[in-house]
Amino acid sequence: MVKRKTLIALTSLSLAGVLLSGFWPQRVEAAPAASQEGVTASASGEVRRIDAAGGKITIKHGEIKALELPAMTLVYQIDPALLAKVKPGDTVRFTATRRGSQYVVTAIN
Repeated sequence: MVKRKTLIALTSLSLAGVLLSGFWPQRVEAAPAASQEGVTASASGEVRRIDAAGGKITIKHGEIKALELPAMTLVYQIDPALLAKVKPGDTVRFTATRRGSQYVVTAIN
């Protein structure tokens, strides 16, 4: 008899949970941070790779707060003309911006 009452009580609670779940407010995630489109920031880092034909440079750098980038190694788009004076292993100072989903180095020395 006790088992039957317990089973009925648990079934009732489960059913109530299922029915109420559609009415319970859902958790809403915070909106992502505002886009960093057009924000420019300067940083320094170490050149790891250069792909002049593809217009890419890989730089290992510290945190870049203005672009909301943690310390990392990142592949940036770059005008191949800016690559003339840099090579892998160089420590450089650069300016970068975000365009859509891409990060672009706009100046490097």
